Amino acid sequence: MKKKLIIDADTGVDDAQAIMVALAAPDVEILGITCCHGNTPLENVLKNTLRVLKVCNRLDIPVYRGCSKPLLARKQHAGDYHGKDGLGDVPDPDAPGLELLQKKKAAQAMIKIVKQNPGEVTLVAMAPLTNLAVAVQLDPSFPEKLKALYIMGGNTDSRGNTTMCGEFNFVADPEAAFVVLDRYTCPTHIATWEFSCRNSLPWCFCDQWLGEKTEKAAFMKKISRLSMTKAQSADYKKEITEGGGFNSCDTYAMVAAIADKFITEDEEVAVTVELEGAYTRGMMVLDYMQQLDKKHKASIMKKVDMEKFKQMLVNSLK
Repeated sequence: MKKKLIIDADTGVDDAQAIMVALAAPDVEILGITCCHGNTPLENVLKNTLRVLKVCNRLDIPVYRGCSKPLLARKQHAGDYHGKDGLGDVPDPDAPGLELLQKKKAAQAMIKIVKQNPGEVTLVAMAPLTNLAVAVQLDPSFPEKLKALYIMGGNTDSRGNTTMCGEFNFVADPEAAFVVLDRYTCPTHIATWEFSCRNSLPWCFCDQWLGEKTEKAAFMKKISRLSMTKAQSADYKKEITEGGGFNSCDTYAMVAAIADKFITEDEEVAVTVELEGAYTRGMMVLDYMQQLDKKHKASIMKKVDMEKFKQMLVNSLK
């Protein structure tokens, strides 16, 4: 049986990489891609998602319009890293039009798809968690019908990439992250910011990976140029990533969801999100002292099979 996925994305460069990895996996069926504000405004996210599907000849996959702003927080984007359009500011004049979008909205689509496939769908969340928070508000039983939830977001060591202590996806909608970590009691796996930095891709691999003579590789090389240049800058390496290489954040959550034995070390702990701190709003909190009294614990990824990760990235551009 194929692994059934819903992908929730704010399609920037790493989302595109993650989606292409899933599309290339022979044992994966993508039931839908729901779009959310995040790396770039929602209209760009929708266009970018369709661009990725087009280059992979998979415009048959349904794409849904989701939330354009956070529940309560101020809207913010990551244009300095992903480009103002979210895909490296290299527009495609022949990009698919938004008339290809489904009529149903993202949260309603999630609920319907999972209701039709109870216990079979894995939700891979690579954006601010607004769509997921809305879905559980509309249907409180939605999380228990999921097979699993994989999240790229949050942090473990108070090391931020947007605020001093906050990772972008959680900071972009802290209330949504709080709701999801509180109410989604299905098996939950989290690829945090520091984890992805510590498992970053060597630059020599990136040169080889993007050097393939295929249409997909040419597309990926073009959209990745801006973010890779940014990631290689001295200030960025020092302040943000620990300087280890290229960090395709969302792809870690995706590969964990679809590749058996990819995660070689993890840790189970109850988690929540700080909503009120002057410096720590949006920071993920790990409850080692068990003061939250939560029965549900999330699995926090620690180490991965890097060779498997590289191979799946290579396969995605063939």
